Amino acid sequence: MIARTARMLGFNVFFPIGIDRNGIGVERYAEKRFNISLHEIPRDKFLSYCKNALDELEAEMLDIMKSLGISGDFYNYYRTDSESYRKLTQATFIELWNKGLIYTDTRPNNFCPNCRTTIADAEVIYEEMQTELVYVKFKVRETKEDLIVATTRPELICACQAVLVHPQDERYKRFIGRHAIIPIYGREVPILANTSVDPKFGSGVVMVCSYGDSEDVRLFRELKLQEIIAVDEQGKMTKNAGAYSGLTTKEARIQIVKDLENNGLLVKKESITHRTPVCEKCRTPIEIIPMNEFYLKQLPFKEDIRKCGEAMTFYPEMHRQLLLNWVDSITIDWPISRRRYYATEIPVWYCKSCGEAHVPKPGKYYQPWKEEKAPFEKCSKCGGKEFIGETRTFDTWFDSSISPLFISKYLEDKKFFKKIYPLSIRPQGKDIVRTWLYYTLLRCYLAVGVFPFKAAWISGYCVDEKGEKMSKSKGNVIDPEPIIEKYGADAFRFWSAQEASLGFDFRASEERIANASKFLTKLWNIARFISMFPVVKKAKLTPTDEWILGELAETSKAVEEGYKNFNFFVPATRMREFLWNLFANHYIEMVKARAYGKGFSKQEQKAAWFTLHTCLRVSLKLLAPIIPFITDYIWRILYSKKSIHKEKFEKIGWKRKEKLTEEILYFNSKVWSIKKEKGVPLTAEIQIQVPKELKKLEKDLKAMHNIKD
Repeated sequence: MIARTARMLGFNVFFPIGIDRNGIGVERYAEKRFNISLHEIPRDKFLSYCKNALDELEAEMLDIMKSLGISGDFYNYYRTDSESYRKLTQATFIELWNKGLIYTDTRPNNFCPNCRTTIADAEVIYEEMQTELVYVKFKVRETKEDLIVATTRPELICACQAVLVHPQDERYKRFIGRHAIIPIYGREVPILANTSVDPKFGSGVVMVCSYGDSEDVRLFRELKLQEIIAVDEQGKMTKNAGAYSGLTTKEARIQIVKDLENNGLLVKKESITHRTPVCEKCRTPIEIIPMNEFYLKQLPFKEDIRKCGEAMTFYPEMHRQLLLNWVDSITIDWPISRRRYYATEIPVWYCKSCGEAHVPKPGKYYQPWKEEKAPFEKCSKCGGKEFIGETRTFDTWFDSSISPLFISKYLEDKKFFKKIYPLSIRPQGKDIVRTWLYYTLLRCYLAVGVFPFKAAWISGYCVDEKGEKMSKSKGNVIDPEPIIEKYGADAFRFWSAQEASLGFDFRASEERIANASKFLTKLWNIARFISMFPVVKKAKLTPTDEWILGELAETSKAVEEGYKNFNFFVPATRMREFLWNLFANHYIEMVKARAYGKGFSKQEQKAAWFTLHTCLRVSLKLLAPIIPFITDYIWRILYSKKSIHKEKFEKIGWKRKEKLTEEILYFNSKVWSIKKEKGVPLTAEIQIQVPKELKKLEKDLKAMHNIKD
C-alpha cells in the first residue's frame, strides 16, 4: 500500500522484494520438516535440506505476495542467502575488522540450550513462568547458625561465590562480613551487604552464582568474583556440579532439591510466577555461560544512533520511543557470532602454528569451514603456511541489517548507490524495532557514515478476536490462504487497512474480513449502476451535484492526508463512509430519476451523469492503493485502457457545505422513518414540506421520495 500510495502521490518508486533466508528459524523448520538434526548429519547435507525447505516456502510466499497485490519488483527479488548477498555481508565485516570495530572475547553470554548458540540481548524476551522458589539452609561458619537462602536456581549452588543481604535488614546485620558454608559442596563464601537485595523477596537472603541471570553477571563484575562454570554449551551441568555432572539443568534441579530434602537442608518450597528470560525463537529459558565470541562495538555509537532516532520520522510517532528505550538499555557490545550452519560464514582463518586470526580481501563469498585452501600464502605473524577455517556463522541480523546497502548496490555501482541511498522509508513490525531497525541503523552508519533511511513505518500486531497475540501453541492462528481464496485479496486488504489504525494492534477474524467484503460488493453495485450512463466531460451542475462534489472534495483532502502519513485506516474508513453512507444512500437515490431523464431536462440529466462519473472516478483512484484489483478492473472498463495504478490522485476544487449535508441527511432520514412507521414502500407517494434550507434541491428530493404538494 505504501508503494502504490507513493506512485499516486507522484513519486518514482523503487521497491525490490527481499526474502530473508537465514537463521535459526530456517534450521528449526528444516529439522522438523525432514526429521533431522543439525548436530547429527554432515554440514553440507544439512545445508541442502535447509535450501530445499526454503525453496518450497519461498515459492509459496511469492505466490501469496502476488495474489495479495503486493506492488514490488518480483522480477529482481533478492535472497539473503544468495552468494551476492553473503559476499556483501562478509565485505562489510572485513571493513569493520580493518577499522578495529570487531574483536573477540570470552565473557558471559545469553545461550539457548535448545538452539545451542549464543543469542544477543535483542533476541531475549521475558515471559511470566511458574517456577519453584526453594528455601535452603546455609550454615554461618562463625556462629553455626542456619542462614536461609531463597533461590529459583538451586542447581547452581555449586557456582555460588557470595551470599548477599540488604545492609539495612535488621535480621541479618550481624552476619555481614562473616562466611556461609554452601550445602552439599561444603565451600565457604563471604556474606556481603548489597542494596540490590530486596528484603521482601523470599527470605531476604540471595546467593550470587555464575550465572543465574543478568543480575548475577553484573554483581560478579562489581564484586570482582571468580566465576565457576556450572552449565556447558549443551545446557548440561559441568564437572563443577559434582554428582550432578552431565544432567540437564532441569534434571539437576529436581535431583538437588530431592537431595536437600533428604538431608534436612530444605526448609520449604513455594510456587511463584517468575519473570524468566527466554529465547525469542523457541521460548526456551536461556542460560548465561562464558563463551568466546566475535563482538561488534556498539557502545561508542549509542549517542549517534540515539540522535538518528530523534531526527527520523516515525509513522506513528509513538513508536519512536521503542527505539530510544532500546538504545538507552544497551550495556554491552553486540555478540555477532553463532554456532549454527544456515547463515553467512565468518570469513576468518587462524594460523595453525600461532593462532593468529586473518581476514581475506573483500569481493568474494568465503566458506572457511569448507575451502581446502586459505586465501593467504603465509601467516603475517609467524610465517606459518597452514590455516584453520572458522566454523561459526553470523547472527542473522548481521545479514538482514545491510538490506539497504544491498538494494542500493553498495560496493557494486557507485552511481546507483548515490542516487538511491539513503532510502525513503523502512516498513516493519514493532516486535523487531530493537533488532532489525536498530541493527540496520548501526550497520549502515558504520559502513558509510550515513543513516539508511529517513522514516520508519511501524505496524502493530495482528491479534485474535480476544486481543491475544497469535501463536500455534494457543491454536488461535488464522491461515490467510483459505481466507484470501474465499473472500479475495481486496477484501483481505480492505479489512487490514480498516482495522489497522496506524501502529496499534488489530484484531483478526473471518467475520471481520467478511464484513470488509460487503463494501466491495457495494462498490461494485455503485459502479454497475453508473456504468449505464455515458461519461461526459463537462456539464452545468445543479445545487445537488455541487453539494456531493463538495463532500467528495472534503473526503479527498482527508484521504490524501491519511495517505501522506501512510495511515491507511484514514482512507479506508473515510472512503467507506463517503461511498456507502453518503454517495450511495443519499446522492444516488436523489439523482436516479434525473440520471434516467424522468421529468428532467437533458442539461439536468447530463449534470447527473457528469457528477456520478466524477465521484466514481475520483473514488476509484482514492481506493486504488488499498484495493488494487477491483479498482483497476472498473477503471479499465469505464475510463481508460491503461492501469489506474499509473494515475495520480486528483485535485478537487469544490467547497464543502457542511450545514447542507446535515439538513439533507436529517430530511431524508425523516421521510424514510415516516414511511417505515406507516408500513409503506419507500417509493410510495408522500405529502411533506421540503425545508426552506433545501429548496435549491427540491426537484431532486421530490423525485427521490415521490413527494406530492
